[in-house]
Amino acid sequence: MKQAAQLALMVQLPDDETFDSFKGDVNQGVVSQLKSFIEQKQQNAHSFYLFGLASTGKSHLLHASSSYAAHLGKSSVCLSCAELIQLPVAVLEGLEQIDFICLDDIHLIANNTQWQQAIFDLYNRVLEQNNYLLISGDESAQQLGISLPDLVSRLSWGLTEQVKPMDDAEKVQALQYRATQRGLFLSDDVVKFLLNRFSRDMSNLIKSLDALDKASIQEQRKITIPFIKEVLQ
Repeated sequence: MKQAAQLALMVQLPDDETFDSFKGDVNQGVVSQLKSFIEQKQQNAHSFYLFGLASTGKSHLLHASSSYAAHLGKSSVCLSCAELIQLPVAVLEGLEQIDFICLDDIHLIANNTQWQQAIFDLYNRVLEQNNYLLISGDESAQQLGISLPDLVSRLSWGLTEQVKPMDDAEKVQALQYRATQRGLFLSDDVVKFLLNRFSRDMSNLIKSLDALDKASIQEQRKITIPFIKEVLQ
């Protein structure tokens, strides 16, 4: 079995990071564009560059896109550059045979010319195979600090969308939805307490929810403000 196929089999997507669980109106246009791209409704578009600040939900959208592609019967893989750069570039060999490839956090290769060349080469192989590539980064393609001009050019070729930060009301909605999916109830007061007393960073809020979920199961208690103070403080 090829190394890329072995890698693809090892990747597991979070069950709760789907398009349905990506709440908030501010980025629903991005979700619609991604669905259209995966369904191949965007004529001649085989690459999509998604960018935005940290913790705006880019990884969530890549996981959701990979799951959606799989749901449509496409072979799919979602990989993080944070993990890839710890491996030899040969790990990308054969990856172009997969229908839909997601690469998260490309800004992490800004100082790595070997990986820049490897991803540029992958880009070309994917296009030759008529397959699809979705890449995320924290800045627009021109502002990533990538030194290989050809790779910057490739990132600018296809579709591009910016993921915008959610406001507090959308974060409340997202957390309550995630809680409901786990069989938990979070009142508006409880979620607002989390937002006011802890990091408003969405990834940290999800981590807090994970901790509260585990603690509530262990202690058989509802998630209340006093309980949150005990568990998280």
